[in-house]
Amino acid sequence: MAGKASQAPLPPWGSALAGATGAVLANAIVYPLDIVKTRLQVQVKRKSTDAEPSTINDAHYTSSLDAIKKIVEDEGLTGLYSGIHGSLLGVTSTNFAYFYWYSVVRSLYISSQTIPSPPGTAIELSLGAVAGAVAQIFTIPVSVVTTRQQTQPKGDKKGLLDTGREVIHSDDGWPGLWRGLKASLVLVVNPAITYGAYQRLREILFPGKTNLRPWESFFLGAASKALATVMTQPLIVAKVGLQSRPPPARQGKPFKSFIEVMSYIVEHEGPLALFKGLAPQITKGILVQGLLMMTKERMEILFIVLFTYVRRLRNTQLQKAAAAATAQAAKALPILSK
Repeated sequence: MAGKASQAPLPPWGSALAGATGAVLANAIVYPLDIVKTRLQVQVKRKSTDAEPSTINDAHYTSSLDAIKKIVEDEGLTGLYSGIHGSLLGVTSTNFAYFYWYSVVRSLYISSQTIPSPPGTAIELSLGAVAGAVAQIFTIPVSVVTTRQQTQPKGDKKGLLDTGREVIHSDDGWPGLWRGLKASLVLVVNPAITYGAYQRLREILFPGKTNLRPWESFFLGAASKALATVMTQPLIVAKVGLQSRPPPARQGKPFKSFIEVMSYIVEHEGPLALFKGLAPQITKGILVQGLLMMTKERMEILFIVLFTYVRRLRNTQLQKAAAAATAQAAKALPILSK
């Protein structure tokens, strides 16, 4: 606990920058899994009576490995990185906003207590949900555009701005950039569960420990994300369905709500289809969350050291300036003789 007392707390923007940095590095490493899980989640199971493909792309994927193989064969290795620029932009903005507001609301809650103490599990989840909701409102347009890019057919690839214009010029207009907002607001329980579980597991498994080892941060991040993903997978699938182009069987008619997406999936594929893409979703989530928290912990330590150094340097400069001013004032005083 002594170490904790000697460390100055990070300001909200410092925590946000650390979290965003970790998120970008983690998502860049596992991005092909993001493509695979998105393609699996938007495809509708093909029936023998189907006269046309039931997927947005011509290929139909039977598993994660099959998806990787067919994407590489059809689009090359670059196909596994379709929309990565928009995705990383979205990851940066979303995580920066989330960690910033999470730090703010958590600090405000703790400071409002008569005896400052860490919040309980229910409060931790509520604080995470508030931070997630605020972050989603400002960053969901990037998520919509990225999902469209990831599901574009080979001959219809567009850049970030062109895809955004396509969404705006559709029947939805500008509000189309916020498609799936309701589902996204419901899905704030995912990061809320994730970070709430992370904090609670940390207090249980590593009580009083200020700085975690990399493997400890990775384990906590992976375990908390796996739990959150399993609990929210149907909503994740519905959100992807809302933000992507509608299946060809709907003849261009977009879904209006995540309830409609879930009903369509259950009707055509059965209730278990609400969990399609779960394997790559969990794998991606575990790797991303583990790497994110591991990197975030390291970055926070780096920022604390940097801030401490800057404060000491500033204090030293102020002391020197004060000493110089004092010496100058002493010289300027008239010499009094007896």
